[in-house]
Amino acid sequence: MNTTAVAPLSIEDAELLVATARSAAEDAGVTVSVTVLDAGGHLLSFRRDDRAVLISGETSTRKAYTALQLNAPTADLVDAVQPGGLFHTLPTALDRPLLFIAGGVPVHRDGRLIGAIGVGGGAPEQDHGFATAAVQALA
Repeated sequence: MNTTAVAPLSIEDAELLVATARSAAEDAGVTVSVTVLDAGGHLLSFRRDDRAVLISGETSTRKAYTALQLNAPTADLVDAVQPGGLFHTLPTALDRPLLFIAGGVPVHRDGRLIGAIGVGGGAPEQDHGFATAAVQALA
């Protein structure tokens, strides 16, 4: 059993994730909301551009929560909620609904899950790219 401690996702890490995702979105001409959760699902950082659609804040949070709970990018889970998919009934079985739309990415350190980022406001593929860029910048 590996009992090596892994540094948790810090506020500084979360702010770097948010800044990187927002910068990537701005470079693409897209306004987004970004949510970063720690491994326990607690909000570490949230930013919503005043020009972004209001629902993008809830969308980014639910994408981050989904990526965290299932330890997988939400882009990889879209087919799983289709009829006959592995998680067909899961989105409505939890207290906080999951959101199976690209834009949520888990954050790992030394192979362990330490949090997740969710981006909302652009097209799902764009949001996924912004979130992935942020996670890569943290590595």
